[in-house]
Amino acid sequence: MAMQSTAENRIHDPKMWVDLYGDDLYRFALARVNDSAAAEDLVQETFLAALSARRHFQGRSSEKTWLIGILKHKIVDHYRRSNREQPLTSEEMERRETDAMFNETGQWKERPGRWSLNPSRVFEQHEFFSVLEDCLSILPERTAEAFVLREMKGLTTQEICNTLNISATNCWVMLYRARMQLRRCIEKRWFAPAG
Repeated sequence: MAMQSTAENRIHDPKMWVDLYGDDLYRFALARVNDSAAAEDLVQETFLAALSARRHFQGRSSEKTWLIGILKHKIVDHYRRSNREQPLTSEEMERRETDAMFNETGQWKERPGRWSLNPSRVFEQHEFFSVLEDCLSILPERTAEAFVLREMKGLTTQEICNTLNISATNCWVMLYRARMQLRRCIEKRWFAPAG
């Protein structure tokens, strides 16, 4: 009985928290914030908060679970601060919009509608070019430029990379995003999906 009491006291000794729980808390935080410095700060904030609140710890859960609960609140606070401090860039907003179109396995959440018009005829119409220009204007400048170089000027990936001073992977991502955004914009502004 005395051994159990000694073991409990050792577990609840704040001097042992870093050794006992530091790695687990750090991994937990890193998996959620994806930034090692921020994860370290969050773990430190967790230990400080736990130190000042330890007399309120009633032992209804394990000490590790209690600390993770505090860490979860610190992570939420971290994201609240981040969202208030940093507005999303146009590329981040575009990425979120594009990501929202697909599920976890890369399948369409909502299949694109069938276009009721013949695209080869529409391509020749002046109004279509006007809509296309409008849709291109809402893309980030370099993304729109990559699309125009590829689809309208017929440049190869290597030529686009040389012109824009980007990698092939970056070029492919930009072209993919441009096509997705343009498809969506043109569907909204020009084509009425077949019902």
